[in-house]
Amino acid sequence: MRLTTYSDYAMRVMIYLGLPRNELSTIAGIAKAYDISENHLTKVVHQLAKRGFIETVRGKNGGMRLARRPAEINMGEVLRFTEGESGLLPCVDGQGSCCIGGVCNLIDVLRDAQNAMFKVMDKHTLADVLRKRRQPLAEILIHPHAKKSARG
Repeated sequence: MRLTTYSDYAMRVMIYLGLPRNELSTIAGIAKAYDISENHLTKVVHQLAKRGFIETVRGKNGGMRLARRPAEINMGEVLRFTEGESGLLPCVDGQGSCCIGGVCNLIDVLRDAQNAMFKVMDKHTLADVLRKRRQPLAEILIHPHAKKSARG
């Protein structure tokens, strides 16, 4: 199974915004940190704000931030928002025109797999994703110069 680029970018935005900082974040800053398209990111940010995951502030010193604390943002909720709850294949949702659809056991297996993925994602919050590893995410995303200068 492969998630959409939309989900990938949404998760990246949430991770970036979950990192501690003193100022609002911008689409340009996030795009630069991840080396991804600002145009695609703009669409994702708009939808995340519309859904209430993030807040946007207009104006000269505007930008965005999380609308809730990382511990209050369920990753399963984010994934359902970005991917929807449609099946891995159209037949899982009772759609499509497969000639064996009425007797195929693969449909049940795929439905179980999808439910298992959401069940795992539901166990985790953004705070879990942000938990420190050996090299903190902030060093890579917010302070990329520290990463480069450490290498020489």
